[in-house]
Amino acid sequence: MSNINLIIEERPSDIGNFLVGRLLPFKDKRTVGPFAFIDHMGPVALKDNENMDVGPHPHIGLSTLTYLFEGSIMHKDSLGSEVEIKPGQVNWMTAGKGIVHSERTPDYLRHSDKSLHGLQIWVALPKEFEQMDPSFVHVEEDQLPTWQEDSVDFKLIAGEAFGKKSPVPVYSKLYFIEIKSKTKQKLSIGKNLYGESGLYILEGSIESDGNTFEPKQLLVAKEASLCEFTINENSTVYIFGGEPFPEPRHIYWNFVATSYELIEDAKQRWLDQTFPKIEGETGFVPLPPQNTNFKPKH
Repeated sequence: MSNINLIIEERPSDIGNFLVGRLLPFKDKRTVGPFAFIDHMGPVALKDNENMDVGPHPHIGLSTLTYLFEGSIMHKDSLGSEVEIKPGQVNWMTAGKGIVHSERTPDYLRHSDKSLHGLQIWVALPKEFEQMDPSFVHVEEDQLPTWQEDSVDFKLIAGEAFGKKSPVPVYSKLYFIEIKSKTKQKLSIGKNLYGESGLYILEGSIESDGNTFEPKQLLVAKEASLCEFTINENSTVYIFGGEPFPEPRHIYWNFVATSYELIEDAKQRWLDQTFPKIEGETGFVPLPPQNTNFKPKH
């Protein structure tokens, strides 16, 4: 395991209607590059009376990236965005100084059996942008750069790598790449990467230095430029990472910030319900009890 610094197993986390597999943050590795949070959502089969209903909740200091493999989510936010997210599309919402959004099963699917499977990701904003105005961008699947090398399929979902650039408007040096192979291939891709790098196995397996790694594992590389492994047949992996920030990030609930003061301010604004509202939504997710691992400095 010459270039594997850390192996993170998915941990079940209850987000209300179903369990997700949490990958980041992890006690021994809070971030990978600017990536601060990754949940593997599903795969879950929902009956005709079961739906995803994550009510209005706030964010600050980050961009959210939703990428589905199966199913559909209706995204609504306080900017007035109302977009159905389908597999292969990229939902990129930048919270900045504050945004509120909800995630629900679309109306036309609420009374039928359906499935849901995907990744939900938070990318921390650079300090100079963490108080920017919020924004929202939805990118169609056919707008993302795709290419093939030695019968291996690549897709650049966000950021810059391999001399290509995704249309997703990121705010720091990062990459999020999908790699699929139907055959066993050795990949040496480190020269196309930079900063910190993580590899998530969605399906199939990879081999590295005589070890085999299977789904529900996140491998964090010691050095991105040395990223080399064998991808086995019928496998799908995701490579993500980028340049780490010079200062640490604090995470409390849905808030990411460089200072405790920004998080305390966001907590109070949510308690006071002074965040912007989502048109057509009335309820909201309450602020959770104080996390004992979160220790503001006074």
